[in-house]
Amino acid sequence: MAASSLPRLSNAQARRLFLHKHGLCLHPKGSGKSEDLSAVIGQLGFVQVDSINTVARAHHMILAARRPAYKEKNLKLLLERDRHLFEHWTHDAAIIPTEFFSHWQLRFNRDREKLIQRWRNWHQNEFEAKLDEVLKRISDTGPVTSASVGEDETRSSGGWWEWHPSKTALEFLWRTGALSVCRRNGFQKVYDLTERVIPEEHRTRDHSAEETIDWAARSALDRLGFATSGEIAAFWDLISPQEAKDWCQDALQEGLITEVEIECEGGAFRKVFLYPETLENIEEVPEPPSRVRILSPFDPALRDRKRAERLFGFSYRIEIFVPEAKRQYGYYVFPVMEGDRLIGRIDMKAHRSDDRLQVRAFWPERGVRSSKGRFSKLEAELCRMARFSGCSNVCFDKDWVREAV
Repeated sequence: MAASSLPRLSNAQARRLFLHKHGLCLHPKGSGKSEDLSAVIGQLGFVQVDSINTVARAHHMILAARRPAYKEKNLKLLLERDRHLFEHWTHDAAIIPTEFFSHWQLRFNRDREKLIQRWRNWHQNEFEAKLDEVLKRISDTGPVTSASVGEDETRSSGGWWEWHPSKTALEFLWRTGALSVCRRNGFQKVYDLTERVIPEEHRTRDHSAEETIDWAARSALDRLGFATSGEIAAFWDLISPQEAKDWCQDALQEGLITEVEIECEGGAFRKVFLYPETLENIEEVPEPPSRVRILSPFDPALRDRKRAERLFGFSYRIEIFVPEAKRQYGYYVFPVMEGDRLIGRIDMKAHRSDDRLQVRAFWPERGVRSSKGRFSKLEAELCRMARFSGCSNVCFDKDWVREAV
């Protein structure tokens, strides 16, 4: 087989570029609030929202990994008071800069077409009547939660397909843009009319489908550094894989992007797209600091598990739904990064009533030496995580340092 004539990035270059685009190559400093926090989220594109709170919720951990000074109230102010952010779907529930809201109209339109018939069939004649009823109630009396509507309807403790009609109407109206999440009570979404949540300048801006496809592809590639067309489509989950593929073909012909090969962990090469200027400036990308960081399992640098394995040789999955006896590691285990390497995973939990962060186990990756310096950095990070989770002390289970699996 003939050797490829495409430019190549070494695995070290690819890792460095990817981590730089995800805000993990610079020393983590900054106020972590107001404009500084907005800039962090804008660079990432979004932060995924998740309810699990063994140490802190995912969105807070993502931001704290890049800004140690970050406090949870800082995100709340940007989201609920200043309206610089809004909550909706990317690949999952996420907090997104409000300046991008107008591009979500494409998703609203497509979700409406996709959901209207299916959900109408689900709840029959009740469904469309409930849409008007719920909208009128919110318009007349203000924000609601799913618990405060449909009080007289049959409810179930089952999964999402057991939603009562008013809950279904709320979700439909949110997913199609008529309602927005104005705040959360605890972790429960509170809905209001979009016109009362999203500033007019972002709400009324119109884009054609072609404009949003172009924006979604360009902005995804900028935040990933390099990507396949499938990875570009998956980033915002706004456009289809075929739309991303067509965009890449056109952009390649126009010279907007170029194709290269990146070296994966283990020596294989993978074709990806990037901007020519990214390739030209690759040597200027900084080395990540050698500090240890504990990341959320939903950190954007790790969200694509297959890509993380290709780039870092790190195979990771969440074992929440794995029966305890069959878990390899634990219920909710956090990846540990040092420099540009994922060096292990750690099982820990904040016991706030006892004022302690309990470390149950740390599993180093194969080939990671358990040096004094490395453990000193890990323990410093654990002390930071304890403070962030509202605890004063770090406690360790006996034999907490395990053998590589």
